[in-house]
Amino acid sequence: MTTSSALPEQAGRTCHNAVNPFHSTHYFAPELAAELAKAGIENRSAGYFACRGAAMGAVGPGTVTATFYNFKHDLVAAHVPQVWTVTTPQAVLDARLRAVDATLRRLLGPEAVASPEMAEAAELALRATEGCSRQARPLYAAHADLPVPDAPHLAYWHAATLLREHRGDGHLSALLDAGLDGLEALVTHTASGRGMSYQGVMATRGWSEEDWQAAQERLRERGLLDAEGELTGAGVELRKDLERATDRLDRAPYAHLGAEGVARLTELATGFTTAVMEAGAFPAALFGK
Repeated sequence: MTTSSALPEQAGRTCHNAVNPFHSTHYFAPELAAELAKAGIENRSAGYFACRGAAMGAVGPGTVTATFYNFKHDLVAAHVPQVWTVTTPQAVLDARLRAVDATLRRLLGPEAVASPEMAEAAELALRATEGCSRQARPLYAAHADLPVPDAPHLAYWHAATLLREHRGDGHLSALLDAGLDGLEALVTHTASGRGMSYQGVMATRGWSEEDWQAAQERLRERGLLDAEGELTGAGVELRKDLERATDRLDRAPYAHLGAEGVARLTELATGFTTAVMEAGAFPAALFGK
């Protein structure tokens, strides 16, 4: 197997950026809303908290706020644990997988879902997850306890979920080390042009305009944001440092897969992600400046 020293710099991040959207398609899909409605969940925020948190069991709002990081606790507490009075974590996990199956079949079509390339992507991504670690990674560890689905497109989605949550858990450690709270992380990411749009944050994360402005002021006091709400030079460097720190914490799965495997997985993942994006998987208004 290729050694970790042969892995090109940022190869893991590049691969993650290609794989991650494949996981996220279902959050915006009508199939998920329909499946959750059958389970008694009508509210979009409640559905998101339930879907992503179900692997941890019927946890309370504190655990969801801690592990999701950038949602206002008041929004989380408005739906958790109330959502677990109408359904169960296992019912949500089952509904989620049915929705993912239907969503990917709609977005990609039957040929891509059943293709040799899909099976290869699943095999490579699952091999990468063998290098992941559970320690201090609650969302990854919870999802790693779930069974791997049999169908290749669902196995690839499951592996994409594991890789996403592994990197995400590490990223939270980097944010804490940088002294950024959940909203400050959102403000700086949005200002970078690579995160959710302001409209997307306001529509989904539970923060108010006053909260946003207060976070901007705190960042200005640290010299990270200018008067127009753009990142200063120091702010740009901080975001770069955050990604480099996250890369270091997330190196293991890609080092385990090796440079050749990472390159091939990136190639396959780019093709599938491009296809789902061209099929309209993501609402454009939620992303970018």
